[in-house]
Amino acid sequence: MLDSLEKTLPRDSYLSEAHFEREYAAIFDAGWVCVGRGEGLTQAGDYLAIRLNTQSLLVVKTETGALKAFYNVCRHRGTELVPLKDPGPITGQFQHSIICPYHAWSYHLDGRLRGTPHLAVHTDGVSLHALTLAQWGGFIFIRLDPGNDDPLRSTLGHGVERLQRYPLQDLQVGAAITYEVAANWKVIVENYNECYHCGPVHPELCELVPAFRRGGSDLEWDEGVPHREGTNTFTASGTTLRNPFPGLSEIEKTHHKGELFYPNLMLSLSMDHVAAFYLWPQGPGMTRIQCDFLFHPDAMAKPDFDGSDAIDFWDLVNQQDWQICESVQRGMQNRVFQHGYYAPMEDYSLDIRHYVRSKLGEE
Repeated sequence: MLDSLEKTLPRDSYLSEAHFEREYAAIFDAGWVCVGRGEGLTQAGDYLAIRLNTQSLLVVKTETGALKAFYNVCRHRGTELVPLKDPGPITGQFQHSIICPYHAWSYHLDGRLRGTPHLAVHTDGVSLHALTLAQWGGFIFIRLDPGNDDPLRSTLGHGVERLQRYPLQDLQVGAAITYEVAANWKVIVENYNECYHCGPVHPELCELVPAFRRGGSDLEWDEGVPHREGTNTFTASGTTLRNPFPGLSEIEKTHHKGELFYPNLMLSLSMDHVAAFYLWPQGPGMTRIQCDFLFHPDAMAKPDFDGSDAIDFWDLVNQQDWQICESVQRGMQNRVFQHGYYAPMEDYSLDIRHYVRSKLGEE
């Protein structure tokens, strides 16, 4: 009987524009959001620009070596300091100062107003609108709500301890793929949080992890997922010439780990590489996903480095996931759909109901 199964969030939670706007304001506009990696911002003036829904943001490396975050808007007429024709992210470098492309108002790299051509304006005490920024494991997080003082560490939760032996801070981006997925961001998170779907959707992945054919219900997820005997990483062959990350436990050298940091960072960790997914919702039925492939700098420094064995495999698995998520989104539009059901082996997916409802003040 279906009555014995837990229900998902209701239809409007995935399809309604009004619900999306309320949910986005309560989650993405109010708390910490991951915007990407920081290791590419190495020199003074290096920047990352990104638009999160309607808000345009800018992360800049200052002369002191610190990272600062600002709204990507000039104090004069509201022009974007870095034009964003699409949501981004894009990277670049300012030469000594930030100059508005409209009327050439200029700012120091720390946001202070520097000059206003042909206008007698006192620059003291005038700066770009600043945002709160924090980092963990080489990832950059931004918080838009100035009234929210929750520290990043408490928001990330116990996943930090589970991944403490992975050298995330030291890793570098070897490649990145951006996907436009026609599905609600929660559909993607729910899909990531279970492997009940792995048997039908991911035959190649199940060759590496045979337990996935059973839905993963009997796995100790916190310890990691065991590979098929003779394999130890997520590639088509299950093997690679890259060495394990230094400092891993013996189990971590042969198991795969996955971690979700609400609301928008998903990490899948092998012994030699990490796939980092950033989810940026564009609307109730569209999510922009960037997948960064992270490798150890020692591996990348070798003349024969080639990360395509992991990248190509992940791209295959990713596209399988995105296609089924888009099918879910289309299917939910049928008038008979009111809610879905969780199966017993999808217990981790239950978290999203509590997470979303608590942020909306509904629990």
